[in-house]
Amino acid sequence: MNEFLLILLAYVIGSVPTSVWVSRHFFGVDIRDYGSGNAAATNTYRVLGSKWGSFVMICDMLKGVLATSLYILIPYYMHDEWDRTNFMVGLGLAAVLGHIFPIFADFKGGKGVATLFGMVIAIQPNVAVCCVVVFLLVLYLTRFVSLSSILASIAFAVFILFIFNEKETLYRFFCSSGCFNGYSYTSKKYKPPA
Repeated sequence: MNEFLLILLAYVIGSVPTSVWVSRHFFGVDIRDYGSGNAAATNTYRVLGSKWGSFVMICDMLKGVLATSLYILIPYYMHDEWDRTNFMVGLGLAAVLGHIFPIFADFKGGKGVATLFGMVIAIQPNVAVCCVVVFLLVLYLTRFVSLSSILASIAFAVFILFIFNEKETLYRFFCSSGCFNGYSYTSKKYKPPA
């Protein structure tokens, strides 16, 4: 029962639509009406500029870190690494689901990459660092944020499954969600600002 409530809370945390609230409060528009149509850091960066894009990215990452860290509220998970990791993955995925289908924004959110990355930071910092290196390298070479995110998502699965060889059950689904998350970037068409 306590686990269910924490997973629900993780979903609520993930549902905080940072980019939508920022665009409405400071610019009087809905970010989902511009650019790629996503309520996400990448689209905010593209439409509202690097300052607000960076702010949204940090906030969305913190959602993932905070939600994934909720396990500390149940003492049992402080002492069992295997179950703790699986529960952290469950909490993190709930937050990512909340970001994609936010209860506070008509269930129309973003792709969840920043929130997923926050989850990775909380669970496996070494993998997070490796993914950042891939992201920055691709960004430096191509200047495309979306492509950088896609390749970092693929690299994430490679690092987890083959290099760091993590064996926890939910890691398999975790990696699949990361790859799907990156692939989903190709499904939106860009809508320029009016």
